[in-house]
Amino acid sequence: MKDSLGAAQSLLVLGGSSDIAMATARKMAAARTKKIHLAGRPSQRLEDNAAELRKLGAEVDVVAFDAAATEEHDKVLTQVFATGDIDVVLMAFGVLGDQAEDEKDPVRAAAVAHVNYTGAVSSGIVVAQALKKQGHGALVVLSSVAGERARRSNFIYGSSKAGLDAFAQGLGDSLVGTGVHVMVVRPGFVDTKMTHGMEKAPLATTPDAVADAIITGLRRGSHTVWAPGAFRYVMSGLRHVPRPLFRKLPL
Repeated sequence: MKDSLGAAQSLLVLGGSSDIAMATARKMAAARTKKIHLAGRPSQRLEDNAAELRKLGAEVDVVAFDAAATEEHDKVLTQVFATGDIDVVLMAFGVLGDQAEDEKDPVRAAAVAHVNYTGAVSSGIVVAQALKKQGHGALVVLSSVAGERARRSNFIYGSSKAGLDAFAQGLGDSLVGTGVHVMVVRPGFVDTKMTHGMEKAPLATTPDAVADAIITGLRRGSHTVWAPGAFRYVMSGLRHVPRPLFRKLPL
């Protein structure tokens, strides 16, 4: 449960190696979040992230979780919730893929969709039911502006995020009145390890800036958060560009 000042006491991160997730966890640990579950594929990076959060005063446990292993989600996540109530769940896993290569290989293309969409649906359903059962909590879903309108340069990734975004919004609507809040976060280009070496897009941002937007959104009870906020207007315009013109844009 949240403390008397409204700060979340517990956090579950699905995708504990994510730069955005780690930036958010750091800020929450500094703001009195005492219990953090870092779930992700076992790696040294995951262990290092846990150690860093422990130095900030949080009690941290590492959970073996693979977004692609949907058959394991119910068991793994149910065990986490059995340890006590969780105030905030941050769904931060995802893969970018390589559009040029993925277009040549249907197995690779399907793997991107499986992690970003199917993995999110599977784990999202488990989390939603657990939060509903405890009667409170927030689920934060990292979507992307790429899901607003699929572009030819990344339509595989973009379509998977479009599906995720629609799922999360519908899930949030289904949970109204249960005490559970779903917040969709739509970052633009974020300078992380996943985008290392790529040319920065306009309105590029940082993990810390997205983390600030997440925390502000939670405090306000927002349903949708754009990071940076200017993307709300940019994408609104882009959605309405006629397709013949859209196809000519260098996107």
